[in-house]
Amino acid sequence: MAEKKREEFTVTDRRLFTPEGDLRDDTRDEAKDEKPAAPQPASAPSAAPQPPSAPESTAPENQIPQPPTAAEQQAQHDAYRTSTKGLDAQLHQELGGRARELEMNFERFVASLYMTALLQLGLVHEQGAQPQVDLLAARQTIDTLGILQDKTKGNLNMSEQNLLQNSLYELRMAYVEVTNALARPAQPTGSEAGPRPR
Repeated sequence: MAEKKREEFTVTDRRLFTPEGDLRDDTRDEAKDEKPAAPQPASAPSAAPQPPSAPESTAPENQIPQPPTAAEQQAQHDAYRTSTKGLDAQLHQELGGRARELEMNFERFVASLYMTALLQLGLVHEQGAQPQVDLLAARQTIDTLGILQDKTKGNLNMSEQNLLQNSLYELRMAYVEVTNALARPAQPTGSEAGPRPR
């Protein structure tokens, strides 16, 4: 029987970052060893202008991508509107004038975040189901409404401003009540409670 030829291979770790998220030292060395690309002759047209390269010390996670151009944004907006026309027509056919009730506006957006926070606090749940409390998610939703309030200051009409303020007030109060209730020690029940007063 012929002997099997033993093959050897080398595994090279090509990841750019360490488990802690830092740029690995050997990838920095490779970047320094790379030679710059030869300049293109002036007669060769380039497909698109290339952005200037970032300094070597800048890690890739710190680079901010360029925003889309106005023309790209308009094209995307038009494509989005075209793709939703069929759904809008179907909703209008099935619901008639009530189809406008499903259109998203600022008040419906705030109301959806408000209801989400109530669900996360366990204050609203499906009939027959146990309440599910997720304090971290509730806090994030409430903080999202807070960010919304800060970023829209001066841009809301009175109705929108009141809705946002009232929603935040109620949710923050509910959050405090739920966290206080969860922090309280459990009350003894049944025979553990001791004798009842007469």
